[in-house]
Amino acid sequence: MEAKEPGLLETEPLHEVDEEAISDVDISSFISDEEREELKTELAKLEDEILTLRQVLAAKEKHLVEIKQKLGVNTLNELKQNFSKGWHDMQTMTAYKKTQETLSHAGQKATAALSNVGSAITKKFGDMRNSPTFKSFEEKMENTVTTFKTKVGGNNSSGGSFEEVLTSTAHASAQDSSAGTRLPEDEDLQC
Repeated sequence: MEAKEPGLLETEPLHEVDEEAISDVDISSFISDEEREELKTELAKLEDEILTLRQVLAAKEKHLVEIKQKLGVNTLNELKQNFSKGWHDMQTMTAYKKTQETLSHAGQKATAALSNVGSAITKKFGDMRNSPTFKSFEEKMENTVTTFKTKVGGNNSSGGSFEEVLTSTAHASAQDSSAGTRLPEDEDLQC
């Protein structure tokens, strides 16, 4: 087999110039003394201009704060305004509108589903109420209530006071349990 010679399709990356070699070169040797002085003067001017701009910016920021105080604009009001603007901007975005429409549609479907579940439960209760087991239970309850009313209230339709109901119930149960023994009617029952 032949050994491949380096050519156009080499797989090694191109080497960049070594930064250390560049830093070792003294660039100042290429600049004349006259150019060096001009650069130093220009550097001093730029530093002075930057310092002046910082001072002007600080003065303008101070003036801005004073104007805001006179107008009654404080940080909280600014935050409210920024929040309101951000909220408005968000509501006008297409993604927000699509999300809102999707959630609204999902809410309508959930409401319809819950309504269907409620209808199904109501129907099941109706079916259960019509079942023979429930009817038998209902009849037993009606008989028990009627018996209780008869024993407690007798033929009196008004039902009486609570004490009268207790007294008549006690009399009815005493008559059922012991045929010969009877409680006097004037005796107060204590619970």
